[in-house]
Amino acid sequence: MFVHKTALLSAITTALLASASIQAAEPLKAVGAGEGQLDIVAWPGYIERGESDKAYDWVTGFEKETGCKVSVKTAATSDEMVSLMAKGGYDLVTASGDASLRLIGGKRVQPINTALIPNWKNIDPRLKDGPWYVVNKQVYGTPYQWGPNVLMYNTNVFKIAPDSWSVVFDPQNLPDGKANKGRVQAYDGPIYIADAALYLKATKPELGIKSPYELTETQYKAVLDLLRAQQPLVHRYWHDATVQMSDFKNEGVAASSTWGYMVNGLQADKQPVASTIPKEGVTGWADTTMLHADAKHPNCAYKWMDWSLQPKVQGDVAAWFGSLPAVPAACKGSELLGAEGCKTNGFDQFDKIAFWKTPQAEGGKFVPYSRWTQDYIAIMGGR
Repeated sequence: MFVHKTALLSAITTALLASASIQAAEPLKAVGAGEGQLDIVAWPGYIERGESDKAYDWVTGFEKETGCKVSVKTAATSDEMVSLMAKGGYDLVTASGDASLRLIGGKRVQPINTALIPNWKNIDPRLKDGPWYVVNKQVYGTPYQWGPNVLMYNTNVFKIAPDSWSVVFDPQNLPDGKANKGRVQAYDGPIYIADAALYLKATKPELGIKSPYELTETQYKAVLDLLRAQQPLVHRYWHDATVQMSDFKNEGVAASSTWGYMVNGLQADKQPVASTIPKEGVTGWADTTMLHADAKHPNCAYKWMDWSLQPKVQGDVAAWFGSLPAVPAACKGSELLGAEGCKTNGFDQFDKIAFWKTPQAEGGKFVPYSRWTQDYIAIMGGR
């Protein structure tokens, strides 16, 4: 299984990055009538129509206003998103920074005309011109949400919030006196190598790591050594939000990297969990709604991109997912998010987050993402 998955992801990565020199398609010149359908690849919890909780619905109003029927395919990892977009049949994807550059390089997505998106003016200035979706001065999508990869912990185990990622990386007894082996989780995605790199950047400064996404061979070896040592501790390499929440409820998991979505869900279920940003800092994600190069419903796609940048929609998504809106006005524009929602979710932590981006070789100076993919799959498999 692992060999097959390695070969598949490596082939996808190589093919996408190798085609980066192809010229991009021309953006749409005008938005016409909707085609009646819109197919989106999205993270779980990103596109809600009230089925999970009737209060959280930003799809029904869009469908009524535009006549565009929304269909959603959820993806658990960025690699899955890249694979789905490579296969085609979708109009939009809510891509994180570790997928967006691969999609741009592989010409799986097309540049957009921001003049056709009236609500573009609402976007947080900190997200404008982000290098994860603006390439060669061309804009490939609209910012959607952003947030940190926080450390979630069981408050019965940790009476005081852990201040370091060491609780998931290094063998040790937790505050309840029991070992962390089999009680911590790590993310099932090669980009998690950056989490380990960020930890070593802080704890082993002699390695000289500047960016967790730009690792020399020596730095990369040290990071892989840490991840191999972590592997026996890991209860599960998580990628499914529902499964991770179940593991915290039923499997005795005490600490893991996670998203606000799972923290919110477990707290709503009265589970003893909380989250924190450790002293070493955090990785994070700034997700972009990107338009497939061969989108069959481009007019509906543009209507959705504009709709998604309304303050209320942005705030409602942030409230549900535990994320931060790409539109600052959403911090006061959503009853669901509340007056303190943005502060609680980390709106002021932007500069402390090492946002996901696809590692590039930079002329051979750094280890490329294709290696990250192969090596991380091997590590998860105990090799």
